[in-house]
Amino acid sequence: MGKEGPDAESGMPAMRWRSIAERFVTARQDARALDAYPGAVPQSLDEAYAIQTQAIALHGGTVGGWKIGRINPPGDTHWQANRLAGPIFTDQIVEAPAGTLVGMPVITAGFAAAEAEFLVRIGAAAEPGKEEWSLAEVRALADRVAIGIEIASSPLPAINDLGAAVTASDFGNNYGLLVGPDLPDWAMTDLDMMPVTLSINGMPTGAGTTATMLDGPWGAVRFIAGHAARRGMPLMPGQWISTGAITGVHRVAAGDRIETIFGGTLPLGCTIVAAEKSGQ
Repeated sequence: MGKEGPDAESGMPAMRWRSIAERFVTARQDARALDAYPGAVPQSLDEAYAIQTQAIALHGGTVGGWKIGRINPPGDTHWQANRLAGPIFTDQIVEAPAGTLVGMPVITAGFAAAEAEFLVRIGAAAEPGKEEWSLAEVRALADRVAIGIEIASSPLPAINDLGAAVTASDFGNNYGLLVGPDLPDWAMTDLDMMPVTLSINGMPTGAGTTATMLDGPWGAVRFIAGHAARRGMPLMPGQWISTGAITGVHRVAAGDRIETIFGGTLPLGCTIVAAEKSGQ
């Protein structure tokens, strides 16, 4: 696919990347929608990640993890990739106290969805510049595996309808991460064999396993280890990797109650609330 990041060769000048990034970041900070894509639509993932890198710098704060999304056929052929990545900022990562329903914000007039995912926490720093990883090597980076809910939200209502490059350019459509209970004996557990269900307002909405998820959650970690290295942002201890939607990408609205159960016994839930303008 070529080099990823702000120095990637592209027909879109850096000034235009920055303008798009500024408009996305400002809209996110104001918790308001955008009527259309804020500039020329990126024509490659290299362009998308160049915009994303500008937006990370403009947003400020610490990247506390990465979300991974799948690029489904036939898009994977067009974009020459089957996954995309977006940053998760530390101030949008919430650890769920046992037995509580945490409120997770979304941009109500934009796009909003919830996804049940396995979360892998990085316990050892990845080797800088190392772009190729085995599954065994990335497993050795991990020190925790938890169940979680990724909140996908963007100022752009049509973000997921406009192609993977648009999604990647706006932080991969991430708006938060709810970290649930740790998975016991995760190192000895075949994650692909664990059934996962998700309901909205008490109604069953999705069910699945990671057996159909390309090379599974560990493959997602392998992808981001190489991707982050290519962008000069190697994985660091404490970062969470949200490895991909298991039951689907489920549209939500403020007031909805989300509940997911992993393996039939590990529950996690949240309520969806309207995001407020930063500083309020």
